[in-house]
Amino acid sequence: EVRRYEGACSRILRRMFQHGSLRIEVFCDEMFGENGYLVWHQGRPECWIIDPGLPPAPGEFLAAIQRLELAPTAIVLTHGHADHIAGVRPIRAALGPVPIWCPRGEAELLVSAEANLSAFIGMPIVAEPADRLLDAGETVNLGEAAWTTRDVAGHSPGGMAYVCQALGVAFTGDAVFADSIGRYDFPHSSHRRLIENIRDNVLTLPDDMMIYSGHGPPATVGRIRQSNRVLQWELSNLRG
Repeated sequence: EVRRYEGACSRILRRMFQHGSLRIEVFCDEMFGENGYLVWHQGRPECWIIDPGLPPAPGEFLAAIQRLELAPTAIVLTHGHADHIAGVRPIRAALGPVPIWCPRGEAELLVSAEANLSAFIGMPIVAEPADRLLDAGETVNLGEAAWTTRDVAGHSPGGMAYVCQALGVAFTGDAVFADSIGRYDFPHSSHRRLIENIRDNVLTLPDDMMIYSGHGPPATVGRIRQSNRVLQWELSNLRG
């Protein structure tokens, strides 16, 4: 059986990170330990809300946005599982229709509790339809920083990573964690696709690139390559 990250919620870890002018604040829900990220550049009002999860995360996002006097330009989603989209509606109810950016292959998960699997655990969660659907290889901007999208699907149908080469930062959702990988036993998962995408689209990043994942602490690509034994085992068993 593949060991998966089920560690403590990020609220007991560091919650604020910086990379040059980039600031990252982490908000973690208490049910699934899902990491949502508030991302902005020091001295600029524009910000992204990445993967806002269940309470208390939405309220914490809103309080931080007010405290820091930020203006969200997008809710950026790595994928559409319920724990990564649960905060979309309450945040938009408070702030207005902040544009939702979503990987194209995840569009149905935003609006269907059956597709995002929340219906099957008795707590149906949906968000509004995406305002922008993204494909791998696109470039999106936060302030003057350019971020490219990379395919990390397999845990979910169209999972996407957002990578800023200039700042050495990537948000990868639930594809890979510091010490494990994303689940691939859901009806819409693909084990092979997940491992190949991690190999081709995550491990090809520079060793000092910092990976911020959907659960657990951040880790560099080099650390993941060297110390993630679950991933090492999966790669050793990949054929073809």
